[in-house]
Amino acid sequence: MSDTAQFNLLDAIGNTPLVRIQRLTSSKSVEILAKLEGFNPGGSVKMRPASNMVRAGIENGLLKPGQTIIDATSGNTGIAYALIGATLGYPVLLAMPKNASPERKKILRSYGADLLLTDPLEGPDGAIRGIRELRDRSPEKYFYPDQYNNEANWKAHYQTTGPEILEQTGGELTHFVAGLGTTGTFVGTSRRLKDGCPGVKAVCFLPDSPLHGIEGLKHLPSSMVPGIYDPRLADEQLEVSTEEAQDMCRRLAREEGLFVGVSSGAALAAARKLAARVRTGRIVTIFPDGGDRYLSDDFWNGAR
Repeated sequence: MSDTAQFNLLDAIGNTPLVRIQRLTSSKSVEILAKLEGFNPGGSVKMRPASNMVRAGIENGLLKPGQTIIDATSGNTGIAYALIGATLGYPVLLAMPKNASPERKKILRSYGADLLLTDPLEGPDGAIRGIRELRDRSPEKYFYPDQYNNEANWKAHYQTTGPEILEQTGGELTHFVAGLGTTGTFVGTSRRLKDGCPGVKAVCFLPDSPLHGIEGLKHLPSSMVPGIYDPRLADEQLEVSTEEAQDMCRRLAREEGLFVGVSSGAALAAARKLAARVRTGRIVTIFPDGGDRYLSDDFWNGAR
């Protein structure tokens, strides 16, 4: 091995597995494939945009030595920032709703991040307002990527997630399904898939209620719409209830051996709704993270 060989943790981001859902499919003529983003360093899909936004900040001179990385998060992007900050030597401060899972808070603090906990009734929007107030008081102290409005967010998926799916499927897919949070995953991946496979249909989904329990997703009709969202990309929009998402989480673990988070359960619920209406096809969806950061949630004790 060369003495100059280097192994960087951040270089391990991406190239996550794409697996077939074997038992939780409603039709033999419609295949559902899930991209397991929990295999990324940091355990979620958010490592892709977080690393891209920080890299762009450094390259553009917006992130300077000694500054603190700050942003609003429901958890996963924050964990990504915290890991990146620990790796590159930047302090990290994050605003997140107080009712975020205890596991996420412990992980963030383990990486050395400071937390600004906001009113849970205000959801992600409250965290956004909190971090903007902090930034406005001392802008010189902070680098604020602003994941909801940063073009480097969706471009991370255009540059990595989309090409990986095209390679893993050989370009043979009919639908792409993803949830809406910052909307970066849906926007960037859909754009790349439509460029590489013009016939593919992009289907987004969101919680069916403003008061929901699907961490990482936004009920856009009642929320601040991210600046990076492009509604023209969606060929169809679906809704998923918290109960549907939680039920799919339990079933994925017990019937597929896939221990994933609530937004992944929502993704499968949406993909199954779509599969029930199409004759034939190959649906690809994103499972954003694993189930380990939701272990304290009561729904795991639900019906078998």
